[in-house]
Amino acid sequence: MHGQDSHDAPLFGEEDDNVGKTKSKIRHPLASFFHLFFRCSAILVYLLCDLLSGRFIVCMVTIILLLSCDFWTVKNVSGRLLVGLRWWNQVDENGNSHWVFESRKTPKMKPPSSAESQIFWLGLIVCPIFWVIFVFSTIFSFKLKWLAVVIMGLVLQWANLYGYVRCKVGGKSNLGNMAKTYISAQIFRQAMTNAEGP
Repeated sequence: MHGQDSHDAPLFGEEDDNVGKTKSKIRHPLASFFHLFFRCSAILVYLLCDLLSGRFIVCMVTIILLLSCDFWTVKNVSGRLLVGLRWWNQVDENGNSHWVFESRKTPKMKPPSSAESQIFWLGLIVCPIFWVIFVFSTIFSFKLKWLAVVIMGLVLQWANLYGYVRCKVGGKSNLGNMAKTYISAQIFRQAMTNAEGP
């Protein structure tokens, strides 16, 4: 793996020209399962808390444990196995904090399968959206005792999403500049299509 560089693992929805039957297989079923299990379980416990247990503390502790397990699993296991990406923070001898974003570049290693890549990115992108909705619903319904829990869910899942997007686009890349470049390319492509005409 090489730090600050990542262009190997396909993002969710990206096409791979070499996708064959072997690339669509799930080679790490346990990692794929737990990649979704903890994060989906935390969402379900939050939604069904009143039915499962009327006690706030029990639900809160269960959700926090599930979110913690999810954060650790996604950051340390499923990211490496499913898409060949990893990120972490290290502190040097001067006390300065450095973020490291890596992508698997070793040609001897098998490339990520498209099925595993889609499972990884789908779970990584969709679940934080639920926590954003929960934050707003908690505020607007005045259930402020849940606010700390939903904010923790949002922060932990957003941290993994941000870390892996940085791994994918390159650790030193500015995400704003990347978005501007993408939009500019789309506008240019559309202009060229219109200029060619029927």
